[in-house]
Amino acid sequence: MRALDSHLHLWDPEVLHYTWLEGPLAWRFADTEIEHSRVSRATTETAVFVQAETVEDDFLDEVRWVAGQASAIGVVGIVAGVRLDRGTDTTAHLEGLEAEPLVVGVRHILQGEDDGAAGTAAFVTGAREVAARGWTFDACIHAAQLPEVSRLAAAVPELRIVLDHLGKPAVGTAEAPVAPTPEWVRDIDDLARHPLAYCKLSGLPAEAGGDWSREQLEPFLDAAADSFGVDRLMWGSDWPVSVIGPAEADDPHAPDDGSAAYQPTARDRWAEVVIAWAEDRGHDVDAILWRNATEFYRIGERRATPDAEDQPRRGILGWLRG
Repeated sequence: MRALDSHLHLWDPEVLHYTWLEGPLAWRFADTEIEHSRVSRATTETAVFVQAETVEDDFLDEVRWVAGQASAIGVVGIVAGVRLDRGTDTTAHLEGLEAEPLVVGVRHILQGEDDGAAGTAAFVTGAREVAARGWTFDACIHAAQLPEVSRLAAAVPELRIVLDHLGKPAVGTAEAPVAPTPEWVRDIDDLARHPLAYCKLSGLPAEAGGDWSREQLEPFLDAAADSFGVDRLMWGSDWPVSVIGPAEADDPHAPDDGSAAYQPTARDRWAEVVIAWAEDRGHDVDAILWRNATEFYRIGERRATPDAEDQPRRGILGWLRG
């Protein structure tokens, strides 16, 4: 089985600057750490790195830092941080990114922006520049902002947009699950009407605070499949954000005070849930775990040999060299 993680983060607070890292996330998460968080069923495993919201001045440095270790980790594409509403500064930044061959898309995080931010003339102009370069846009929002992403898709119909984390719906916890709301279902249906809009099956464990179950989250996967169809879904781990929560059983490093901890098996567990759900529903597992993300991000075929699925995993994340 092959897996392309469409939503992997990496960071190192000693190399780059972040304002939001705290608790178990305020550590280095890079090559050594991801080596111990592989997807157990994957014989071939690669990833798309998604910007980890460094301070704005570090956006380009982050791309270069990731590119420097990409072949060792298995990163085959980079979604770079950018501000799309800065006019000529946005243009200059995008031109700088053109020198980085692994850049396949950009992300301007909208979840903390004022309502209507993605509909401003400056933002739409920036989005058109992204589309003109053949790059994608990752939409990181809260569920209430879904209509705004639909309006962006209508304003820039040539832009390939992927909805991060299913739009971050409220999911509750394993013990107190919350069903998909009619409003969220309506809004992802509306977004899915745009043919270049895709959806990442990612981030739900984080929305549950790391306390989640397959039964709790499957209704959201079903709704996404109903809206987007299997050919526009892609699995993403959201590692390490989505592997923080209650300490796992038998964790020798569990905090004595019961506070949130890093969950060593959570990335693999989330992959297994998505795989099992897809198999049970008769969905194309290879499309969800590999092919759709490869096509959406236009990952070059040169990055893997024709018989890659039959070869053993080599190195961190099973990166196939040559």
